[in-house]
Amino acid sequence: SIVRGGTSSAQKALFFNLRRLRARLAQGDAPSGLAVYREISRALGVSEADVAMMDSRLSGSDTSLNAPLGDDGSGNDRMDFLVSDAPLPDEVAGEAIDIERRTDWLNSALGVLNERELRIIRERRLREEGATLEALGERLGISKERVRQIENRAIEKLRSALIRENPELAVL
Repeated sequence: SIVRGGTSSAQKALFFNLRRLRARLAQGDAPSGLAVYREISRALGVSEADVAMMDSRLSGSDTSLNAPLGDDGSGNDRMDFLVSDAPLPDEVAGEAIDIERRTDWLNSALGVLNERELRIIRERRLREEGATLEALGERLGISKERVRQIENRAIEKLRSALIRENPELAVL
């Protein structure tokens, strides 16, 4: 198949000259088998492996992915058997919508917290590397136990606000 051919200068040289050189070598006392590859590789300054690969690509025929696989009338083609690990487009779109909706819910619920509760939630729960109770207590001038109490109260406030605004979340 020539679909993948011609990506390097060596492959381009082979693509455009291989048949012509093969035809010229076929006239008269021409080498055969691997000797042909050796002669062509010398003439074009490429490796014998590249010559062999391009020769097999050019001598093979292309096959459509949409061609039926048999005469059984099943309607299956090669495309039916190609599998991708990538998520489906509707899953990607749905995930983006879910993330946006959850972000909106959270931002709305954060509005019920006072400044201290908001700071504790942001620094403990909404960062990749959440602050420790001890470090946060030192910054706020309170004990780590008091930080834990405020955090728990803030989480309950968030939960109540989320359920009040979105009753369907009550089952979670």
